[in-house]
Amino acid sequence: MAADDALEQNRYTEEWRRIGASMPEPKAILCVSAHWMTHGTAVTAMDKRAPFTTSAASRKSCSLFNIRRRSPHLAARVRELLLPVEVQLDKSWGLTTHWSVLTHMFPDANLPVVS
Repeated sequence: MAADDALEQNRYTEEWRRIGASMPEPKAILCVSAHWMTHGTAVTAMDKRAPFTTSAASRKSCSLFNIRRRSPHLAARVRELLLPVEVQLDKSWGLTTHWSVLTHMFPDANLPVVS
């Protein structure tokens, strides 16, 4: 699926809506991304909106990400659950367009999301 396919209304995003409607709304979401470039393991721990990646698709879709809450408390819980793995609390890494899938799955949700 290309970046534009994740941002526009189409058969892909309609399927994500259908999948989201078929499951209970989660309390929080941990989004595992292969797009991070870190040394070790990290989790986003911003207390406000996360910064965006520099990709054109992310700049184009800023409004899709504005409804997602950040949760330093959820990040701390992820860190705790992964012990004894050392997990850094990151406050710099941006979002990617993969987060737009969540907007389609849970369009009215205001739930915490960390990556």
